[in-house]
Parts: sequence; structure tokens; C-alpha cells
Amino acid sequence: MKLYVGNLSYQMTDADLESTFAAFGAVNSAKIIMDRETNRSKGFGFVEFDAKEEAESAIENLNGKEVSGRSIVVNEARPPKPRTNQGGRGRF
Repeated sequence: MKLYVGNLSYQMTDADLESTFAAFGAVNSAKIIMDRETNRSKGFGFVEFDAKEEAESAIENLNGKEVSGRSIVVNEARPPKPRTNQGGRGRF
């Protein structure tokens, strides 16, 4: 089960994110989304668990809690919306 984690501190790393969620079970992956141009955190990320029960426990215990000075948002990740604008470059 994949979780969306929002309102993260911009200084938080993937390892910090993983250790925050490891208390609730085996984390498959923890990834903070970075801006391609500035290589800085966008303030959100995703954490993936194998067991649905572990993910639900993490949501229940961490949603709204303060982590690194910020009240984080944790919920089940929704599938990405299909992109319609591919580059925006117009025709020649």
C-alpha cells in the first residue's frame, strides 16, 4: 500500500522519511519528491508498505502529527492523473 505524505520539512531526506515510518512496519520504499530544476524538496513524498495493516497504522498514528516541526498529512496515495500537456511546445 502506497501512502502520500505531505507538508514535510524541506530539510527532510528519504532516510528520515523511512525512519519515521519504520516504527509501523517494514517500509518498502520512502521517497521525497524533488524539483527537477532546483533539486530541492517539494515538501511531499511517498512511503510504501507491503502490509495494508501497517500502512493503516501509520496513517492513524502520523496523520496530523508534528514531524521535524511541521504537522504532516498522511493518507492513501491516489493514482496519478493522466497528463494531457506533453511539453507545451506548440507546432512548427
